Amino acid sequence: MLTKEKNMRLTQVGPDTPGGKLLRRYWHPVAAVDELMREPTKSVRLLGEDLVLYRDASGRYGMLERHCSHRSADLSYGFVEEEGLRCNYHGWLFDATGACIEQPYEDTVNPAKSLRKNGRLKAYPVREKAGLLWAYMGPEPAPELPDWEAFSWPNGFVQIVFADVPCNWVQAQENSIDPVHFEWMHSNWSRRMKGAKRNEAPRHLKLQFDEFEYGFVYRRIREDTSEQHPLWTVGRVCLWPNAFYLGDHFEWRVPVDDENTLSVTWSYIRVPRESEPFRQEVIPSWVSPIKDPVSGRWISSHVINQDIIAWVGQGRITDRSRENLGASDRGVSLFRKRLFDDIERVEKGLDPSALIRDPAKNHRIKLPTIDEVLIEKGLPLAEYAQHPVWKHHLKHFPFHYGQPEEVKRAYEAAMGIKTEAVDVVNI
Repeated sequence: MLTKEKNMRLTQVGPDTPGGKLLRRYWHPVAAVDELMREPTKSVRLLGEDLVLYRDASGRYGMLERHCSHRSADLSYGFVEEEGLRCNYHGWLFDATGACIEQPYEDTVNPAKSLRKNGRLKAYPVREKAGLLWAYMGPEPAPELPDWEAFSWPNGFVQIVFADVPCNWVQAQENSIDPVHFEWMHSNWSRRMKGAKRNEAPRHLKLQFDEFEYGFVYRRIREDTSEQHPLWTVGRVCLWPNAFYLGDHFEWRVPVDDENTLSVTWSYIRVPRESEPFRQEVIPSWVSPIKDPVSGRWISSHVINQDIIAWVGQGRITDRSRENLGASDRGVSLFRKRLFDDIERVEKGLDPSALIRDPAKNHRIKLPTIDEVLIEKGLPLAEYAQHPVWKHHLKHFPFHYGQPEEVKRAYEAAMGIKTEAVDVVNI
């Protein structure tokens, strides 16, 4: 359990908080490239700050504080120009550094343009990678934006899914180092929703947690596996500080503020050999609903929707003073300890864990990956359909509810199949 003071230290994300100062040392995915292709401005809330993300007319990205320095108009309604974002209220123009480079009427009556220096906005760098737009809000020099190997895998259909989750990011990320929840929240609960009268999922028998350069690897043995199974020999990655890597997809829990999280899923599936070579021109993104608008109940049919129910069920910020941690929570304890240690490192003026400073090192970085051979070499469609894991991913998207029809059609065209509707995902 944690005291109230320690829990605040762990969960607060604002610019002047210990946790917020730590999280500002990392790049965070905040939007998808295709979103700004459709609409060149987007309001963003990140680490307790209200911001506007934009793509100017020359294709450059920027992220500024959301309210104009003139009279606080909302810049998410501004319009983009060749070199920046212009406020729609009085026409003040800002570049990606936050500098005010034009004040139309003021410049006319004051040729010295002396007011411009007072118009500067807070600005943060934005980079594009893997169909996502990433923001960095910390001190310079910024670390490298990690180039994970999965981002350049060929012959795959990728989609990006966002969900707005009303709870603190830490309780979401603790899910990433909690293997036993798969047995209950996904396997047993899904079977119960499909009519099972008893718990049928294989029980967990053994867990192991190993720290490595980019976070933790957890390994597990269930009744249906052994120490020769990839769940033990390879494992899954709690990626530091706020992501989860399962071999075919990433999940980030992006801190919006103390009580809200943006869930970001980047999902890859290798197309069958019959569909190769395949090149995806644009990675589609979409927003997954998490609550039924009629019943008001949380949606429970898909894997990450089920996870979200566990996160939000703990409250906006879970009260860790009333916990009773057990053997299954060893990974959670390790995760919290590393967070506290990294907060202390930042307070001492040191780099926290897992930053990449060397550009030469930041090229197709490998992470432990189950089914790496399948991903690298692919399978014919007939073998794909018989694979013990991938057959469950082949004909429907298992992770989030609400996949749009246009994304479904693009997936079907890429894979050469017809998808099937499911009431409850079976994993």
